Order: sequence, then structure tokens, then C-alpha cells
Amino acid sequence: MRVFWFVLGCLALILGGLGVVLPILPTTPFVILAAFAFGKSSRLLEVWLKNNRVFGPMIEDWRSNGAIAPQYKAIAIVMMAAAFGLSIWQGLAPLVIGIQAVAISAAGAFILTRPSGRA
Repeated sequence: MRVFWFVLGCLALILGGLGVVLPILPTTPFVILAAFAFGKSSRLLEVWLKNNRVFGPMIEDWRSNGAIAPQYKAIAIVMMAAAFGLSIWQGLAPLVIGIQAVAISAAGAFILTRPSGRA
């Protein structure tokens, strides 16, 4: 099982890293998942991630009280809106737009209803 958790942690961290530059992928949930997975597989990587100056505060806020810092909430909402706007601008099929609208609305509602962590 440790190999499974390690692989999951690595994949989540890669997706979180891609989420920094791609508006389609959210960074924070993937980083939190990576920390969880590394906690079950590699204490060294978990500690590295928790001590990381970029990702560490996200993880600490989440672990301490399920919080997402306001600036990360804002970035997530703006990026999701930009991705949705780009999909409309590209003229994607109405079914795709509808599915994306539901998914983005659910993700946005989840993000906005979490407590706010450090600013």
C-alpha cells in the first residue's frame, strides 16, 4: 500500500504543480492530497512538502481547520471563471459547457464555503 500512496502523492503533486500555470487544474486540493498520500508513504516527502514555503501554509491551514486562504480562494475562482469563459469563447458544445458549469459551480461552492485561513 505504501507504493500506492507514494505514486498517488507524486501524481497529485505533479497535477498541483501544473495547476499553478493551467487554469483548468486547481492547485490546493492536489497539494493537500499529496501531503495526505505522502503522510501514508514517505515521511521525508511529507515533511518536505509541509516545510515548503509555497505549499506548506496551504497544508497547515487545511490540516488545522479545513481552511483555504483568501488569496487562494480568489485565484481559484478567477481561474475557473477564465477557463469557463475560454470554453464559451471557443464555442464548445452546449453539453460540454453545461457539464463544465455544473463542475465549476460545485468546486466554487466548496472553495467559497471553506473557512478562510491566513491571508
